Amino acid sequence: MNYKAICLICFNLAVIFPASALEICGDIKQGELLVFKDFADSVSELRINSKKYPITQDGYAIAAISRDEKKLIIKTDGNAFERTLEVAPTRWDIQKINGVNPAKVTPGKDFADEIAREQKDVAKALQTMQRGDYWREGFIEPLKGRISGNFGNQRIFNGIKKNPHSGTDIAAPEASEVKASSSGKVILSGKNYFYTGNMVIIDHGQGLQTIYAHLKEAKVNEGDEVNKGDVIGLVGHTGRATGPHLHWGASLNNIRFRPHSLLDINNKNCRKIK
Repeated sequence: MNYKAICLICFNLAVIFPASALEICGDIKQGELLVFKDFADSVSELRINSKKYPITQDGYAIAAISRDEKKLIIKTDGNAFERTLEVAPTRWDIQKINGVNPAKVTPGKDFADEIAREQKDVAKALQTMQRGDYWREGFIEPLKGRISGNFGNQRIFNGIKKNPHSGTDIAAPEASEVKASSSGKVILSGKNYFYTGNMVIIDHGQGLQTIYAHLKEAKVNEGDEVNKGDVIGLVGHTGRATGPHLHWGASLNNIRFRPHSLLDINNKNCRKIK
């Protein structure tokens, strides 16, 4: 076998089997957002625990860790890179909330259609996987105020245990302006839902959405393009809410995670995983 043939074989192997290392940015901890860097040009898809994540042309991907995840099985095209990483646990608080309308805590059959409409619309929005990388310009808090409920808390309404909290609650006076955390496209607006009231969901590309619920009113329409900092609604207490506040949520590839993890999306600590 001549030298030219050997070089050709080596080149082909390099394409099929890219470098067995990956740069991961962020805490590998329950409820956090991760940024992946330095994918080889030949890698077009990242898989984590069977979910698929797109990769930008310059080698970036984002993924979220759910509230109760215990490990990440990370693979790329053709399993050229495959690692299993342990997820650090987070201690979640128990939050007791009294004074909620009993019909909102244990809704009767009369509300079944209304709840089904909400579930269908929200599920459709959070399964969106559109091209675009608005997320790369970074994120801001949509509202300044007191944190009245943290992501992941186990909530007990009127003594009845409910599902863990899927976002962060920010208390503020009614009609305070709510701003878009980052640029993107509005994929849901208003609707006056049973649990979340009036809500706006913005898609930021690559399966990442931010959620703004319990609004007094939405100031944008479905299909609108918004810029980071644009006013998209006003604080209210529509849906299941005991007082005026914003429910700020985040979802990536239909995995809810701690929205404040977005604020350092471009400044997370990075390390090589081999």
